[in-house]
Amino acid sequence: MTSVKEFRVDEPPTEGDLGRGAFVFTDDYSVFDWGPMPDPIPQKGASLCTMGAFNFELLEREGVSTHYRGVVADGEVVPLAEVDEPPREMAIDLTQVPDLPHEGREYDYEHYHEAAGENYLVPLEIVFRNRVPVGSSLRRRTDPEDHGLDLEEWPDEAVDLAEPIVEFSTKYEESDRYLSRADADEIAGLAAVEDLESIALEVNRVVTEQADDAGLVHEDGKIECLYVGGEIRVADVVGTFDENRFSYEDVQLSKEVLRQYHKRTQPSWVEAVDDAKAEAKRRDVADWRKLCDDDPEPLAESVLETARDLYCAGTNAYTGEEWFDAPPLSTAIGSVKRL
Repeated sequence: MTSVKEFRVDEPPTEGDLGRGAFVFTDDYSVFDWGPMPDPIPQKGASLCTMGAFNFELLEREGVSTHYRGVVADGEVVPLAEVDEPPREMAIDLTQVPDLPHEGREYDYEHYHEAAGENYLVPLEIVFRNRVPVGSSLRRRTDPEDHGLDLEEWPDEAVDLAEPIVEFSTKYEESDRYLSRADADEIAGLAAVEDLESIALEVNRVVTEQADDAGLVHEDGKIECLYVGGEIRVADVVGTFDENRFSYEDVQLSKEVLRQYHKRTQPSWVEAVDDAKAEAKRRDVADWRKLCDDDPEPLAESVLETARDLYCAGTNAYTGEEWFDAPPLSTAIGSVKRL
């Protein structure tokens, strides 16, 4: 089980063939790599499933290969247009995900690829950025001039990029890290980083155009990919408010709202998480959570309601359909501003 969705295997993959299975989306949320937080957000799982299915079907129409097979309704796999209410289950093709052995923070990708053969999940996240919002890790790792921006330092508002940029980070390490292009190419195995970058930019284009049509700004996002028999396909889930950052009227419309809320209201827990990650790095151990001396506190009902409306109203706006009984997006964003 991942942090916010359950994973079901119906037919396991083999060295030569994809299997079949499903994601079952829960209402859990995760921030700062913590895993499930104390409170579920009502209807969040249905929001992610609906928006993810919508985007996969957009990509397929644009000729982008994916692992998506449809949504599940009454035990049947069908297109999103054939369901009467927001789905929670998504049918997918499955690839192999071998173990990734490690000693401390040293990971054995050679073992991973020897076990994977030519049918595997690429152990990378491919990140694309159109804008550098407040909270973006790019601000910690780079200077504006690294991206051709005529700025001495990052301002306190979002900064638009002239062209999208693509970065690569690890997927299965306890504390994910950004990679040089050469390191990413080695970790990707048979999948070339040039091809992964090209697919990421195409996904970014499709999602950005859909967001523009809905009056949203698509700031950044990520994809994961599988490699099978010489072909790369988009995997996991695409273009949701967990995988991507959007904004509306200059207000965040993504999980970033919850990250920033915890920074403001539970700074001691956020600091404890940062300290634990740093200590794990010093000790050369992978599992930083065992070193964390604090736990997150539950959220107030009003905050959970605001988060629910953000996900549901945002999905309605992005897809152009009233999937959820939710306020207009402008009203939901007004509640976010008051958090």
